[in-house]
Amino acid sequence: MSRFGLPQESDAYRAARDELAQAEIALREQREKVAALRRELPLDTAPADDSLLLEGPRDLAAGDDPVRQVRLSELLAESEKPLVLLHFMYGKAQSEPCPMCTLWADGYDGIVPHLEQRVNFAVFVAGELAPFRRYARERGWRHLRILSAGASTLKGDLGFEDAAGAQEPGVSVFARGGDGALRHFYSGGAIMDDGGYRGMDLLSPLWSFLDVTPQGRGDFMPRRSYE
Repeated sequence: MSRFGLPQESDAYRAARDELAQAEIALREQREKVAALRRELPLDTAPADDSLLLEGPRDLAAGDDPVRQVRLSELLAESEKPLVLLHFMYGKAQSEPCPMCTLWADGYDGIVPHLEQRVNFAVFVAGELAPFRRYARERGWRHLRILSAGASTLKGDLGFEDAAGAQEPGVSVFARGGDGALRHFYSGGAIMDDGGYRGMDLLSPLWSFLDVTPQGRGDFMPRRSYE
């Protein structure tokens, strides 16, 4: 029975709310089960390709130079912390920054200081670094670590870029094995089998907030700006 009630609620409302409460509990338990299964994934037995990426100054407000080359393994600044990479759709066949990816990154920028207590976190694109850093400044991002993987095969190797340069959004996680080698742990995409952008719902609070309203999420899709 839900503890959330109204002084003058009807019996019909209370019955429906109690039924919903049981469904919410079951959903929580299923989420915990899925999270446990994910944690039990073994690291890939083959060491990951130590791709070469491009990065500008960590301070986004400091301009775009100098640009330095950085290996994927170097992003694991502390070996006990895994690396979480957000595949942001920009570059090659994606000529403009993706609105959905922008939504995610807007939120992630604020929680990076919290995330970095447990993980190394970075956003990487297939596009050129300088234009995307300018976009980051326009969005007001301050904490995100931004890299370009356009000259590497990393995105394609992980299944987030096709031969024509079309991008897909998602997240990939790497960790060091017992031998210290960089290994792939998990990748998940936003686009699920039904074609809907539901695969990363748990990584964005927007949808959860919309789902508690009478209208739900409907056909809403984020945009880069709202007039």
